[in-house]
Amino acid sequence: MRRALPLLLAALALAVAGSRIASARTAHVDATTGVVIVETNLAYVNGQAAGTGMVLTPAGEVLTNNHVIRGASTIHVVVPSTHRTYSARVVGYSPTADVAVLQLRGASGLATVTTGTTTGLRRGQPVTAVGNAGGTGFLTSTTGSVVSLGRTITVSDDQGGSERLTGLIETDAALEPGDSGGPLVDASGRVIGMDTAATASFRFQGASDGYAIPIGRARAIVQQIVAGRPSAAVHVGSTAFLGVRLQASLVADVVHGSPVERAGILPGDQLTRIDGHAISSSNDVLRLLLPKHPGDRITLAWNSSGVAHSASVVLATGPPQ
Repeated sequence: MRRALPLLLAALALAVAGSRIASARTAHVDATTGVVIVETNLAYVNGQAAGTGMVLTPAGEVLTNNHVIRGASTIHVVVPSTHRTYSARVVGYSPTADVAVLQLRGASGLATVTTGTTTGLRRGQPVTAVGNAGGTGFLTSTTGSVVSLGRTITVSDDQGGSERLTGLIETDAALEPGDSGGPLVDASGRVIGMDTAATASFRFQGASDGYAIPIGRARAIVQQIVAGRPSAAVHVGSTAFLGVRLQASLVADVVHGSPVERAGILPGDQLTRIDGHAISSSNDVLRLLLPKHPGDRITLAWNSSGVAHSASVVLATGPPQ
C-alpha cells in the first residue's frame, strides 16, 4: 500500500515525494498551537495520505488544503499536544482555490491558531512554515523569508489533478510533502498563509520555493462553506460520485457497483457528454459534478466501439474531489 504525502508541485517540478532537507527542520517549535496532523485513507487507489491542518474553532473546525483530503474515504485528525485522534467529515471544499473545511467529531475546547493579515507584508520579511513534513506524524518547522507576493502558478498532485493558483505568497522556506495545509506564520506567530505548494528545485540545487494561500482568502472561502453557500467553485456537503477514471476522455477504470458501471460503461469506452456538456478530460468531469450531490440524476453520453450510447444515472456518494 502506497503512502502519499501531499504537497502540490509547481509545473515542471521533478522531485520525488518524500525527499527531505533535514538540516532546515526542527522537531520542537513555538508556532504549533492549533496545528494538527491530517491522515486519510484513499480507498479507490488503495493508498493513504498525510498532511497538515489548522484548528479555527474550539469545536473542531479545521482548515486544510483540498488536495490533502481529495479522494479520501476516511479522514482522521491528530492533535499533537494531546495525542488525541478525531474522525472528521468534510464540510465543503474548493478545488480551484485548494481550500477545504473539516469538522472534527466530538471535539471541544481545542486550541486554535491565531490568524493575522497580509496587509503590509513585504519581500524579505521573516516567516516560519509548520507542518507534518514527510508525513512522519510529528510537527516540525522551517524558516525563511517572503520572496514575492501575488504569484500565479500551475500545480499538479500525485493523483493526476492540476490547478492554476493565483495571488500566492512565495517563500524560500523549504516546504516538504506533508506540510500542505499547515500555517505560514509571521515573526509575531500569526498565521498569514496556508502552505500549499512547492517547486522541486531542491533536488538539484539545495533549495526550493514554497507557496502559501493568503489566510484572508482562505478564511473567506471557509466562511462561505460554513454558511452553506455553494457556488461554481465551492462545493458544500457530501460529494456526488460517478465512479470512473479517465485518461483524456477515455475510460481507464470503472468502480464496481458505481453509476457508470450500472449504465454499462466499460474501460476503453469514450465518455463524450454529461448533461449535454462535452467531455475532453477528467477536469471537465470534476467541474460538471462539483455542483451536484448524491441522489442527483444526470445524463451520460459515450461511445463504445464506435457506437453512441446514452443513459440517465443517479449519482452515488463518494470521496471529495
